[in-house]
Amino acid sequence: MALGKGEAMTQIGKENASLTRRAALALAGSAPFVLTGKAQAVTLGSGKHTYEAQHDWAKLPANVQLGYTHGVVVTSQGQVLVHNRSKDAVIVFDENGKYVMSWGERFAVGAHGMQINKEGSEEFLYFSDPELHEVSKYTLDGKEVFRLGVPTESNLYPDPARYKPTNIAVAPNGDFYVADGYGLSYIHRYNKKGEYQKSWGGKGTEPGKMNSPHGIAVDLRAGEPYVLVADRANVRLQKFSLDGEHIGLVTDELRYPCHFDFRGEEVLIPDLHGRVTIFDGSNKLLAHLGDYPEIWKQKGYPNIPHEARHAGKFVSPHDACWDHEGNIFVVEWISDGRITKLKRV
Repeated sequence: MALGKGEAMTQIGKENASLTRRAALALAGSAPFVLTGKAQAVTLGSGKHTYEAQHDWAKLPANVQLGYTHGVVVTSQGQVLVHNRSKDAVIVFDENGKYVMSWGERFAVGAHGMQINKEGSEEFLYFSDPELHEVSKYTLDGKEVFRLGVPTESNLYPDPARYKPTNIAVAPNGDFYVADGYGLSYIHRYNKKGEYQKSWGGKGTEPGKMNSPHGIAVDLRAGEPYVLVADRANVRLQKFSLDGEHIGLVTDELRYPCHFDFRGEEVLIPDLHGRVTIFDGSNKLLAHLGDYPEIWKQKGYPNIPHEARHAGKFVSPHDACWDHEGNIFVVEWISDGRITKLKRV
């Protein structure tokens, strides 16, 4: 059960997630995305940002079907984890796209943000679920560490249902930041013990205010860490100090930014309106990948007919990340899921 008012986070040992392990022999099932006709390799980008789009990379057993694919991370060992709205809400693939295992049925309705963080020698997953109105922390194999419910200490939520967190970011000192992207558009800061610290933001268009702070990360590229927020409905990025002081905006070359991943000086931005963007260390454009102009205006978007889903074109990128070799994984907000590997060439 979620933490009540005034409680610190509780270690949970009795409610470890039940894992669903399936044999590798069941890999004959269909891929999560089917192209019309014979699949062909499509090359995106240019120069050092050139990639081959592989929409059929993920191989699922017949009894595992994707829902909306909302999150993707890569572990230190190269496994790819995909967060989606189905009974198999966390699916683990090896680096070649082979299904390994799945778990997380409790996230079937609200699976949304998923972030990986290494703490000592162990890696953990942080989840944000707008339908459960909570954030949580798990081991990679599905054992629950804690859950945090509505931040009642903020005095911002007389109606707890208005709290709908979408993503979470962890700072080097262990503090973490929760973005209430589908709720009241606040950022909430907790210390590494899970104790509430402060909130800032709220809905608006002026600097420091937000309208769907959908994605959040602690950006280390400038040396001094700062909080980077994908202020999606305002079509901009906002920069804050770790204590919530507003320090800057990024407004160019964005369409509907969802979240972030970093590799060296570069930041990867899945843009819900039909493309994936890469910025340099100064947040200037390096590449737009898989651009599908005006796709968000098509009838039924994002659940457009399969014949309108073209190889090398993104419909609704919701999350993206790099692997250790510089390849990119993209997952899309589509009812039957879409997982794409952009293989660096």
